[in-house]
Amino acid sequence: MTRLLGVAFVVVVALAARNAAAADAALIEAAKKEGQVVWYTTLVVNQIVRPLKDAFEKKYPGITLQYTRADDLVTAAKILAEGQAGRMQADVLDSISGMFALQEAGLLAPFTVPNSADYPAELKAKDGYWTAVIMYVFTPGINTTLLPKDQAPKTFADLLDPKLKGKMAWNGSSMAGAFGFVANILTTMGEDKGMDYLRALARQQVVNVDASSRAVLDQVIAGEYWINLMAFNHHTVISARKGAPCDWLKIEPAPVTLDAVGLMKDAPHPHAARLLLEFLLSEDGQKVFQQNDYLPALPSVPAMVAGLRPNDGGFQADFLRPEEIHRQLPHWQKVTQDLFR
Repeated sequence: MTRLLGVAFVVVVALAARNAAAADAALIEAAKKEGQVVWYTTLVVNQIVRPLKDAFEKKYPGITLQYTRADDLVTAAKILAEGQAGRMQADVLDSISGMFALQEAGLLAPFTVPNSADYPAELKAKDGYWTAVIMYVFTPGINTTLLPKDQAPKTFADLLDPKLKGKMAWNGSSMAGAFGFVANILTTMGEDKGMDYLRALARQQVVNVDASSRAVLDQVIAGEYWINLMAFNHHTVISARKGAPCDWLKIEPAPVTLDAVGLMKDAPHPHAARLLLEFLLSEDGQKVFQQNDYLPALPSVPAMVAGLRPNDGGFQADFLRPEEIHRQLPHWQKVTQDLFR
């Protein structure tokens, strides 16, 4: 009897594998008939979109990956306009903060990919409307010449040290800056304690820089400030590899935002769209992100340097999910404007 059960199990597994292979072949064939897929992206074209396009088209010859690049809110607004006009052009999008608004507008469709179970709950929507392709881990980035790491802050309370007054900076109007920092503090400390802390931090005269988080870090490296309070931690690694005097501080919990992908409900090329989503979230696609200095969301694909992500770095994180950003961003913006302008 045991042997018969074992044989039956092997047969079931083989049939499932054969059916999956048949489904994959059918999806690929249908996608090839569509001939192309259109991706609205917020990612940097030269650094990652073109490498992903090359890898996708090499894996699936006959399917062209077209892309349009714009910032997060511009991308969401463009898709909303297309949806209202009934002329959807995009098949797939990626977004940090605009995803939930598009879902509320009824423009997204839930989807799944073969390896969905490999993505932990904090990296995907419960209802299947999005899954993270990469994560952005924000930590203070320091100039190690001006502020040696052994003398640097170890906690958020340490950022209130008087010696740091006027020597810290951030982008003052971005989730990759002041808004994200405020979000993390209010989310993890609670409203009352969080506001007390932020009022104390405001007395430190944090400098608002009208530039990207990457550019703020460059100014820290150049010696204009000691600390970028909201640096992408992997950017400090990239710069340090080139000889820059910089490092990141493991102050917990670190705010983490997610660049997530979604499927348009009225995608003009629905089969090619699903194939692109499968690729971006597969190990093959995630390795392209890794090889081009991004932090892959899939836990089984290592970061460019071990320890940069919460799951392999052993540090606590505050995952700021798209729906939370959508609901709370106006409040975080107001707090920032009231305290840090």
